[in-house]
Amino acid sequence: MTACTWLGTDPQYLDYHDTEWGVPEWDSRALWEKLILDGFQAGLSWITILRKRDAFRESFQGFHPEIIATWGEQDVQRLLANPGIVRHRGKIEGAIKSARAYLIINQTTGFSNWLWAYVDGAPLQTNRPSMADVPGFTPLSTQISKDLKKAGFTFCGPTIVYAFMQATGMVNDHMVGCPCHAAVAALGPRATG
Repeated sequence: MTACTWLGTDPQYLDYHDTEWGVPEWDSRALWEKLILDGFQAGLSWITILRKRDAFRESFQGFHPEIIATWGEQDVQRLLANPGIVRHRGKIEGAIKSARAYLIINQTTGFSNWLWAYVDGAPLQTNRPSMADVPGFTPLSTQISKDLKKAGFTFCGPTIVYAFMQATGMVNDHMVGCPCHAAVAALGPRATG
């Protein structure tokens, strides 16, 4: 069997692919963290973010939106001075703005419920034979992007949202020849009860 060809040979990337990428994520806070990190990835490679993820988690105090939503200019300056993360004012300010938007959605419907409703609560199974068959974005990621922006999120264009959907298991884009494809497909929808 052949693994997904996008990951290369970096051990950290291989571990991420084999244990995390595509596994359905149901926790609202964890979903928000992944969306924010995908936004920070814009214009960079994912391995850059993956290598800095621990520093991001420390700097962003565990990615708790309730904390980040209260931040102001002093926090922005603190983060801009941190060489362990991606130091981009717009992305940092966007994370703060997105934390505030998250809180509104999470209080009304729950962020996880809100996102997973787009796929009727079950991961989309794409069964793609090769990377050439994987789109950069889809009509669904475009719609989610529009809705996120309308809600107040930033750095969440259709391509970022599609990468987020892949990473969080909303769509199973492991290649059909990848050993992870069937394992992720078997996880299916969230158990209820």
